[in-house]
Amino acid sequence: MVSSAAGRPSAASPVYDRIGVGYRAVRRPDPRLAALLRDALGDARTVVNVGAGAGSYEPEDLAVTAVEPSRVMLDQHPGPVKVQAGAEQLPFADGAFDAAMAVMTVHHWSDLAAGLAELRRVAGRQVVFTWDVSHRPELWLLPEYLPEIRTLEEARFTTVDEVARLMGAHTVLPFPVPHDFTDGLQTAYWRRPERFLDPGVRAANSTFAQLPAEVVDPAMERLRADLESGAWARRHADLLDLDAVDYGYRVLIADV
Repeated sequence: MVSSAAGRPSAASPVYDRIGVGYRAVRRPDPRLAALLRDALGDARTVVNVGAGAGSYEPEDLAVTAVEPSRVMLDQHPGPVKVQAGAEQLPFADGAFDAAMAVMTVHHWSDLAAGLAELRRVAGRQVVFTWDVSHRPELWLLPEYLPEIRTLEEARFTTVDEVARLMGAHTVLPFPVPHDFTDGLQTAYWRRPERFLDPGVRAANSTFAQLPAEVVDPAMERLRADLESGAWARRHADLLDLDAVDYGYRVLIADV
């Protein structure tokens, strides 16, 4: 079932209408993050997934309603109950769900406080997975090749402390990114730099999708040259023996 909630736009919709084609092939849910999120949902039986995208991380043992503003993304979502709407005005009654989840989406919302208030209104527990823009170290890609990404991210991401405050979160859990993380978000390739050379990988990332080719293409040629010469490996030899790195991803949990 797919329904629409007219008049509820979201900043995420235009971006994901553009990059959504082929998204599921690159952004494959990672079982380690899936387990952490499932644990965070606790004993919930009904869940609304806000900013659901193509359905990543929705627990198969729970009744999930997917909410997503982008029709392109909803068309790739395999779930039976799908609603086209934005986070800022959810078309559900108060307390309609046991839990609400939002995975790497709050930075796209046009009004973060309103969206988080809606999660709290419709669900007894709220679980948010996001990234802390103030966290260091940052991915080497930014200072060495694309500082323009940092500019974009500083404009759209809110610190985890602020998201936690707005949620009233009682728990904040770190998620260090494994070196073989299967979900192709930007930081997934911290130990696999050659993956950034794939246009399909870049196309499934909202930050890359917002940068012009005249910025991205020369940066990728510099990366290619550094990989071929061994310069990247020499600079980042310390990363090659690590299994995971904390780049600031966090699971936040709040209860009404």
